[in-house]
Amino acid sequence: MSGWLFVVIGFLIAVLAVWQAYLLYEIRSQVDAVPQDGNVIALLGSVGARLDALEGHLGSVDGRLREIEAKMPSALTKVGVVSYDAFGNIAGRLSRSIALLDERGTGILLTIMVSRDETMFFFKEISTGSSREPLSPEEGEAVATALAR
Repeated sequence: MSGWLFVVIGFLIAVLAVWQAYLLYEIRSQVDAVPQDGNVIALLGSVGARLDALEGHLGSVDGRLREIEAKMPSALTKVGVVSYDAFGNIAGRLSRSIALLDERGTGILLTIMVSRDETMFFFKEISTGSSREPLSPEEGEAVATALAR
């Protein structure tokens, strides 16, 4: 029985030694954070100066972000594309109506009609989801698709 007692005591001593080594490692890592010259005040001052510089940069980033957010409503973010056969003499759905709209539904509608003999381009202005000019069914579908996004 005394043999087991020595094993248990040895095990406990080993666990205690590992624990002490870990604590020593933690203390050394904290001591290593202190500058070589021991001037913690100077270190904290330089950290404060760096934080002030970062806050200045964040202020400029915040300003740029506000500028971008102010411009976002006019960015062309809604797109609708419809492919179709405009003429009976050509197949392959080569004609397109493309709506490029901003968040308010304002933008342009580009229609490209392809035939064997020619290609025609048409632009129409879209304002808040509608046009002053009549839209073909395909053009209306392109605008509706863009507005749905």
